[in-house]
Amino acid sequence: MSGPHAPTGADQEEVYTWTGRARRWLLKVLPPEKLLPQDQPSYVSSWIYVFGMASLAALAVVIASGLVLSLNGPAWYHVSGLGHFTNSVHLWSVELFFLLMVVHLWGKYWMAAWRGGRVLTWITGVIAFAVSIAAAFTGYLLQTNFDSQWIAFQGKDALNAVGIGAWFNVADLGQMLTWHIVLLPIGVGAIVVLHVLLVRVHGVVPPIDATENDDQVVHPYNESTYDESTFNESGAPR
Repeated sequence: MSGPHAPTGADQEEVYTWTGRARRWLLKVLPPEKLLPQDQPSYVSSWIYVFGMASLAALAVVIASGLVLSLNGPAWYHVSGLGHFTNSVHLWSVELFFLLMVVHLWGKYWMAAWRGGRVLTWITGVIAFAVSIAAAFTGYLLQTNFDSQWIAFQGKDALNAVGIGAWFNVADLGQMLTWHIVLLPIGVGAIVVLHVLLVRVHGVVPPIDATENDDQVVHPYNESTYDESTFNESGAPR
């Protein structure tokens, strides 16, 4: 068979294993051009679209500094200058992570980010925020100082009051260490990866008052598509 509608080799490939079906499904729901896009709509030049990626950058610093702390133990970051610095980097990156994430969530809330089939994207973002709060709580319990002891026993009374203190014992340092460096980071990481993939599949949410001109893909660094009339004096899209 020849002509413009002749099937390609990929279309003619016989799929008879679960791995082949999985590959075809993945390429269908997440094609490479969506996973790693080259161009974006013009409205992503707004500052409100920066905070999602900034949250990811802060999370990367949190994970990296946390790995160093977990490998060396509490004694290291209590008596070593480098350990104290690493512990401070971990603490302040957590603070920055939550600040950026709150701004990101508030911005998307006022933009009604669940529009256009993005409900699951919004839900995964909220869940990631909630799980991150639990991770931060268990992290405060691992400081092994007076503050962490006070937080632990205040939290223990609250958890016992609602009936879950028997299996989530905040006074058990080993249990909190497992939650903080294993279970909750895996949960946060998995949810964030799913969230980013959903953003890639559905695209970033446009502003509520966006017009068709705002949806056009603009790549100012491509000479073949660059049009000076679409940008103002500062270089931002008109």
